[in-house]
Amino acid sequence: MSFDYRCFYCFSNACSKLINQMQLSTKQANTLTEELIDLYAKNKEVFTTPHFARELHARIKDLTGVSDPYSAIKEESNKRILDMYASLQMEVKQSKNPFETALRLAIAGNIIDYAISDEYNLQDTIDHVLSSEFAINDSARLNEEITKATKILYIGDNNGELVFDKLFIETINHPNLIFAVRGAAVINDVTIDDAKSVGMDTVVPIISNGYDAPSTLPDLCSDEFRMHFDTADLIISKGQGNLEGLLNHPRSNIAFLLMIKCHVIAEKLEVNKGDFVVKMNKRN
Repeated sequence: MSFDYRCFYCFSNACSKLINQMQLSTKQANTLTEELIDLYAKNKEVFTTPHFARELHARIKDLTGVSDPYSAIKEESNKRILDMYASLQMEVKQSKNPFETALRLAIAGNIIDYAISDEYNLQDTIDHVLSSEFAINDSARLNEEITKATKILYIGDNNGELVFDKLFIETINHPNLIFAVRGAAVINDVTIDDAKSVGMDTVVPIISNGYDAPSTLPDLCSDEFRMHFDTADLIISKGQGNLEGLLNHPRSNIAFLLMIKCHVIAEKLEVNKGDFVVKMNKRN
């Protein structure tokens, strides 16, 4: 997905937030800012939003020597949802349509995104998503594709949200589903260690995509990931970051599950910021 001028201001805010969070010195902050401005000036015609996000966080790691700045936040997010897990499971099992309820909860979990905001009301979001109409609702087709698929690749997004994904995957109960995560820590996105910490590996196999962008950029991912991506009958893409990397991909078997978090994406999908979306690429 091409870069929009508004993304530059979003990155400026993210940069400022990280400078404060990591307590960078004035010299470090100046270096970071100068590098990002230079990167933008030289690459704005070819870079996408995920490329810039990756470079911002890679430079933060280089400056500070901290490989996972969000480790404590990720752990707290997962613990918070795990504490709710038994009641969420019961809610799904007792619902008239367990698939739809688990799907809606998985989308509600997408609000836990520290790249966008560290302030959110999870319970309000759960209540809202359980009772709202989806702005784009291809859930019936998604269910159909899950039933037909021999192999599913499920691409995870954020921690906290990860636990809702586990519940949805357990509800799907597909015999050949693989869960894919980031190649290394970036923002609060899921890595293999994060997924194992909530027991995802006891439910389905987990693979790394081999790259540390907060998105999925197949051309930059590992051979293992691309093999699963190319051979899956259905790809389930969670979150806005993954959508930004895959929205223009020509394959018709990608399902995007997310909450819309910015006006740029809202305009692209012709919906509103804050809407819930289950969107499948059009059939070829």
